[in-house]
Amino acid sequence: MSSSTGDKAKGKAEELMGKAKEGAGKVTNNPNLEAEGHADQARGNARQAAGEVKEAAGNVADKASDKMRDAAADIRRKTD
Repeated sequence: MSSSTGDKAKGKAEELMGKAKEGAGKVTNNPNLEAEGHADQARGNARQAAGEVKEAAGNVADKASDKMRDAAADIRRKTD
């Protein structure tokens, strides 16, 4: 599993746990647990966003590498 996929999966799990805590806090009339749930959801969403950014950066790096490889091949063909 790539780092970005791991971040997204962990973030989703944290978000879901936060929703459960928030719900439990509402049902038990426990504002602290509800607030913890909100915080967990925010952390989970941030982790998922970080995973998306890592994935996008990896895609950009892959495309740049492909372009460089193509350019090098063109140079070799022109000099042969």
